[in-house]
Amino acid sequence: MLQSNQEEAAGAKVASQVFSPVAAVRSHRWTYCGVDRCAPGPCLRCSGWPSSAGFLLDFVSYPVIKGFTSAAAVTIGFNQIKALLGLQNIPRQFVLQVYYTFCKIGETRAADAILGLFCLIFLVGLQQMKKSIPRSHRMESFSVRISHLIVWTAATARNALVVLFAGLVAYSFQVMGSQPFTLTGATPQGLPPFQPPPFSKVTPNGTVSFQKMVQAMGDGLVVVPLMGLLETVAIAKAFASQNNYQIDSNQELLAMGFTNILGSFVSSYPVTGSFGRTALNAQTGVCTPAGGLITGAVVLLSVAYLTSLFYYIPEAALAAVIICAVAPMFDAKIFCTLWQVKRLDLLPLSVTFLLCFWEVQYGIIAGVLVSGVLLLYPIARPRIKVLNHGALVIQPASGLNFPAIEFLRETVYKQALSGPQLHSVILDCTHVSDIDYTVVLGLSELFQEFQHKRLSFIFTGLQAHVRQVLLAANLEGFCSFPSLNDAEKILKEEPCSPREVFFDDGSENILPTSGIIQ
Repeated sequence: MLQSNQEEAAGAKVASQVFSPVAAVRSHRWTYCGVDRCAPGPCLRCSGWPSSAGFLLDFVSYPVIKGFTSAAAVTIGFNQIKALLGLQNIPRQFVLQVYYTFCKIGETRAADAILGLFCLIFLVGLQQMKKSIPRSHRMESFSVRISHLIVWTAATARNALVVLFAGLVAYSFQVMGSQPFTLTGATPQGLPPFQPPPFSKVTPNGTVSFQKMVQAMGDGLVVVPLMGLLETVAIAKAFASQNNYQIDSNQELLAMGFTNILGSFVSSYPVTGSFGRTALNAQTGVCTPAGGLITGAVVLLSVAYLTSLFYYIPEAALAAVIICAVAPMFDAKIFCTLWQVKRLDLLPLSVTFLLCFWEVQYGIIAGVLVSGVLLLYPIARPRIKVLNHGALVIQPASGLNFPAIEFLRETVYKQALSGPQLHSVILDCTHVSDIDYTVVLGLSELFQEFQHKRLSFIFTGLQAHVRQVLLAANLEGFCSFPSLNDAEKILKEEPCSPREVFFDDGSENILPTSGIIQ
């Protein structure tokens, strides 16, 4: 209820991937670290509390989101092929999963494949039927409106109908004494106790202290919250873009934080956004976060009273439901669109898409890093226009920050010495809105180098804030003009000495003998 995303559901994939290796090696002691019966659980949950940190997630670009969602659609969809065909002992890692699926394709169970294919056709048919249903009008007859309602209800509840139908078919075969399908199997009944997470755990090998729990988690204490936040907002942004509504990143973090904090009292895994469940909600027609309340209530009632019925649900039917839910999230058009609009954005898209086949968290991190590099490169290497109007004119086309000062110095120094004999170099700062101390220090070194060569270094078009910073630094030989035309006009009349200082506010010329930065 606290989140701004309409469809997003919770899942525990990130926590499972991070803690599975730990549990596999030390299962006799550390399995409780994955489940939040351990005290560090609430620490993971608090990761959602800094609700003002949502702006950091604005750096997750659209190509990264599309790369993640497309890769997730492929991995989740292909992960269901083994259940759709009734294959056994298929690894979870995507590359190995693809390899072993094709190696064991000959072991396909015919009944599972036929049932799964039928469920897929049935789901796609109902989905297309829902899209083609015309709106009913009050002027239509009662029977027509009832027909519209029946068809709309069946199309909306298609997932439940498929699971129910498949379960009845499997139960019928069970009654007749044969079972050709792979079933979900027994599901433990009941709810976990509501209790605070303990700060230690007694095992057959002794007591595991809080400190050892934290040590066992290792970098998972950092990775799980960070990846959880990235995955949650990436999923929220993806479905918000697809369904045309806005989300609040801060609200998403707050909602996930509350979910995790409360979950630690019922032995919950650290949860993030679940791509598969969210896609299922979107395909079902969930329109508000209140859908989570309905889903939660149904799950609690089912786990408490209906687990015996889950036994007969064929895995092929569930696989068909998930495949139909995630398939629309694969966006092949985005590759063509970026190729036409801006090909460089294909880089973070491709990096995210490919690495998500290895691990989701690595794909998202790599995509964000590549996007960050593309964002920072123009700052470190700004476009610089070089003109020659009697004096050498250098015009940075964007801001001037500390990563760019060395590039600017090299450009200015190279142009000043490679051309004909010059008396003045003009730095047109019309587009420079801010500078820092590193930039001031670099400009000071330029002053000194040009003074040794008897060249004037002149500023034009300084904005008030930038000019104030340079004046506060008290650069020796500082020379400023309101505009490039003013500087050229004065220089034509009388070349400016490196020691002269001009101010655009009408004050007297000042001839400083030394500067703060030398």
